[in-house]
Amino acid sequence: MPLRKLFHDSVIEMPAQSGLLPSGLHVNAVTPEHDDELMTVSFSLSPDGHLNEELEEKVAKGEVLPVQLIRDRYGVPDAQIQPLIDWLTANHFDILYKAPDNTSVQARAIAGNVAKALEVELVRVTSDGITYTSARNAPSLPEAVAANVRAIGGLQPHRQPHKHSRRLPAGIRPKAPAKGAATRAAASTPGYLPKDILLAYHADGLGVSGEQQTIGIVIDTPPLDSDMAAFWTRCGIAVDPGRMELVNVNQSELPPPSGEETLDAQWASGIAPGAKVRIYATGSLRFSDIDAALDRILLDIANDPGLRQASMSMGLGESYMAPGEIKTEHAKFLRLAAAGVNMFVSSGDAGASPDDTGHGAGGPLQTEYEASDPCVVGVGGTSLKIAHGGRVSETAWPGSGGGKSKYFARPTWQLANGVEPGNSRLVPDVSLAADPNHGGIVILHGQEIVYGGTSWSAPAWAGFCALMNAARAAAAKPALPFLNPLLYEKQGAPCFRDITRGSNGAYDAAGGFDMVTGLGVPNIQQLIARLP
Repeated sequence: MPLRKLFHDSVIEMPAQSGLLPSGLHVNAVTPEHDDELMTVSFSLSPDGHLNEELEEKVAKGEVLPVQLIRDRYGVPDAQIQPLIDWLTANHFDILYKAPDNTSVQARAIAGNVAKALEVELVRVTSDGITYTSARNAPSLPEAVAANVRAIGGLQPHRQPHKHSRRLPAGIRPKAPAKGAATRAAASTPGYLPKDILLAYHADGLGVSGEQQTIGIVIDTPPLDSDMAAFWTRCGIAVDPGRMELVNVNQSELPPPSGEETLDAQWASGIAPGAKVRIYATGSLRFSDIDAALDRILLDIANDPGLRQASMSMGLGESYMAPGEIKTEHAKFLRLAAAGVNMFVSSGDAGASPDDTGHGAGGPLQTEYEASDPCVVGVGGTSLKIAHGGRVSETAWPGSGGGKSKYFARPTWQLANGVEPGNSRLVPDVSLAADPNHGGIVILHGQEIVYGGTSWSAPAWAGFCALMNAARAAAAKPALPFLNPLLYEKQGAPCFRDITRGSNGAYDAAGGFDMVTGLGVPNIQQLIARLP
């Protein structure tokens, strides 16, 4: 019998018994009727040698590489991926997708064939009221085709990241700004508008609006065109449907808008009204679908040099992640950072101890992934109050995710003065307004609603990045590289306003860097002036 390579880190193994697990999942045996259910499985591949480490060093130094060089030098040769593709085809998988650099393959087969080919036991897992067919144990591949395979994903679709928005409940009114707030118009909903946030973070009067820039948003579905038009009208922004672009990443049926996608698109476009907003709609929040979206961004940047900023407003506590999933996505974030794409990721809305739903604080002390990846900009949350005359008071928002990563070592750029000593990657890097009690206006299904959460912070930061890149282009300067090394060099005034009050449950906001608000909140005018 051929030898096989076991991928222990590609799943979180479950006990053999059926019933309710301590984690709250309900597990039952698969019945024959589920054998014909289609499953999508992803295979992540790694180049030979120390090429990933070499690429990590270049990103940490702020180097930006051509996409073609990233593919040619840091991809996987055709000869190394072809045996896997041939084997999958021989085992009745349909090849859905192959990354341009050969670092990932997506394939689909019926559940019975998946179980047989990968030698996994499939079970039915109910999570959040939805039942999935998932692998109970670790998959394997014949050694002859497994040499460059890093991980096998998609086998536990019941584990997915959660969206980080917080909608103010019906019956609770946001606190109105102080009398005489500089930009507040009399309105039915006393939430903030983009012009309020631009003023609060010194991003007004820049003379640019994000021209020639594209903001990518990774989410499951797009917002309604009518809601976008209504939001722009409400904010005094010219209505231009051509600013919105949709990429249906997996050519799948997309779910209806539920709020997160609308918050992301409206606020990214509101902060940078001259930029295009491209929705990378994945159809679901399964990690394999998110992976495909990240690959597509890397593909698109070759033809869209303005695609230098993107946002993701989702995450899952690191203790609920399979290590192989993290390795797979980290390799994609690394390539995006090397290409000069800054990905802004919300740090979470359940403080320092998020549970597996992302909404409660009953989990272990942990950070959430994807914000903990060292190749993204993790964005935490504050409670922003706009006072008379435009002055701003700001404290840490208790829901702001943050802490120490258990997977990633401390990056060299996070060894700056004021960052506590240690060996772990710390989250978040920066912060922005997130408190739904002092939230931002969103128009969803024609209704004006107030939203908050770090899902508000991340796309707003992506909009700020588009403004900074537009200003750099106007000054004949190159687009920004991966931002984190530069931001930590600019810690403190005048580029950042330090947030020194508040807590996320385990960590306190304090002078200098902290694990609630990171470096603090930005002064965009100063960042434009002082970033090299």
